[in-house]
Amino acid sequence: MTTGDLNTDLAPPSHSVFLSYSRQDQKAALPILHALQSAGFGVWWDGLLEGGERFADTTEAVLENAKAVVVLWSKTSIKSHWVHDEATRGRDRKCLVPISLDGSEPPLGFRQFQVIDFSKAKAKSNGAETEKLLRAVNALHDIESTPQIVSKPKNLLIGRRGVIAGGTAVVLGGGATAAWLGGLLSSDSAAGSSIAVMPFANLSGDPEQSYFSDGLSEELRNMLNRSRQIEVAAATSSNSFGDKDINAKDIARKLDVAYILDGSVRKAGDTVRISAQLIDGKTGFEKWSQSLDRQMTDIFAVQSEIATYVADALAIRLQSSAGTRPGIAGGTDDDKAYDAYLRGKSLYRLAESEATDRQALAKFDAAIERDPKYAAAYAAKSRALTVIANSYAKGADLRGLYEQSVAAAQQAIAIAPDFAEAQSALGFVLFNGRLDVKSAQTPYQKSYELGFGNADILSAFANFAGRMGSFAPARIAITRAKRLDPLNASVVRNAGIIEYCARNYDAAVPLLKSALALNPKSSATHATLGDIAMAKGQAAEALALYRKESLPFERLKGIAIAAQKLEQSDVAQSAFAELTREFASSGQYQIAQVLTQWAKPNEALDALDKALKLGDSGLVQSRNDPLLDPLRGNERFKAIQTRLGFEPMKF
Repeated sequence: MTTGDLNTDLAPPSHSVFLSYSRQDQKAALPILHALQSAGFGVWWDGLLEGGERFADTTEAVLENAKAVVVLWSKTSIKSHWVHDEATRGRDRKCLVPISLDGSEPPLGFRQFQVIDFSKAKAKSNGAETEKLLRAVNALHDIESTPQIVSKPKNLLIGRRGVIAGGTAVVLGGGATAAWLGGLLSSDSAAGSSIAVMPFANLSGDPEQSYFSDGLSEELRNMLNRSRQIEVAAATSSNSFGDKDINAKDIARKLDVAYILDGSVRKAGDTVRISAQLIDGKTGFEKWSQSLDRQMTDIFAVQSEIATYVADALAIRLQSSAGTRPGIAGGTDDDKAYDAYLRGKSLYRLAESEATDRQALAKFDAAIERDPKYAAAYAAKSRALTVIANSYAKGADLRGLYEQSVAAAQQAIAIAPDFAEAQSALGFVLFNGRLDVKSAQTPYQKSYELGFGNADILSAFANFAGRMGSFAPARIAITRAKRLDPLNASVVRNAGIIEYCARNYDAAVPLLKSALALNPKSSATHATLGDIAMAKGQAAEALALYRKESLPFERLKGIAIAAQKLEQSDVAQSAFAELTREFASSGQYQIAQVLTQWAKPNEALDALDKALKLGDSGLVQSRNDPLLDPLRGNERFKAIQTRLGFEPMKF
């Protein structure tokens, strides 16, 4: 929330005081915080931000610009390197105000400063210790007199940590009960139980650590997805706001969710500090916050703790998948395996080249080597193998990669039968790799039932159902996927593909164009729009669309078809020659499409037979492909459809 969203008398003060303390001392820290705020100072404290801003944009800047750094020393905080770092910056900037909460002496390097002892006092407005504190802070602000403390400040917004009302901050500590949380939020409608988990900001000072903060966000989404009582916006849409200056209210409105879960990760060696905040999307006010320091070996417990708090706050109950350990990311309790898995996922999402895909595969193998029972790593390995086979492999290598992919997916299922990602991975490779349509139906159906909160799984199932001609379930699944991930170009494209397969071209075109608006490089999307234009008899428009396609075999196919229709034989022959030369072992399906449109049915059927022998994944399109309509009455074509497991298409 920006100050422009509020009445001026509710606008938060600038953060001129930085409060550093150990989270375990929060109870003792709150009265000091209140005393400073009641005196009129704007105080930043762990995880505090202006409503809707991002962690990385604020934390370091506030520490660097604060006029006073108030450090609360205790037996706990003197052992915290986070507090040491913050105190060091205050000392070096000559604005340090040290306080002892329990009589503890500050650590070496900080004993030359006079310490205000709060061990036998309370932060009352008339207390001598409070007056000393305010005089010290006052002097650093170049104010001579001690500011007056008001007993009941106005309803003062303090960023996303909540509202000061009657002198009490709405803050959840680690010991808060689920019963209290259950009544914190309302869910009067389905939208009231919807949430977007933002990409947690990486405060480690090392861009290479971003994979870890991104992975934490993903695992929290997965845990919250286990409840059927909550809708969780998918990663692609949520992550689209990660590097933008936009407030929580606008994010909630764009994603159509009631709440935002935001946070930061600061990783140093084997220690990690995770801060999380739950924000009301309507107001931009914070409903709950928590900050935890943990060893990397405890990272799974931290994820479970945060997810459970949020689930309780939304009055829901997390469900654990059989075969996986509750609260554990993907089924491992080995931090090194988890680290390798996150690095692999980060590389896989890049989708840059064969090199990055194979690097991702190597990371998944490393995770499995650390923990042979890591179901998520096996499922991810299966996906990576299928993509490598479909995108880069040729000839004899294809079958070997597909068999490895099937084995990895089956191993994931053996470990965790109810793990939706594993079922989806098996369906994916059986359909797109082995071209075994019938065998793919069972795992795809199971993934749909188990992955009701995962947009990627829903979208994959919808694509499969659409290719099968089962348009009713396909539309139900893709509608939910779009609801969860409205800014994901792949999901929107799949919605267009389903309508294309149903020959509902007027509905398909705007969806495909929307996918391109989200991602101009969306693969096969220009080509599909070109196919629709050809079906409508608009060859010139089709040719222009085909020329924009990024996938070379789809681009060449389209140019060969449209140019021939426009009687540009030289252009058509040149494109076809390049297609057959460059993609003889991986583009037989596209070759068959061209030959069909060139009225050469026997040669087209020969190409389809060859595609079947080579395991060409393009064949999954064949049941609904309008470019193959001239072949549908042919017995050879019917036999190919039967071998694939498709039912005959009914006109």
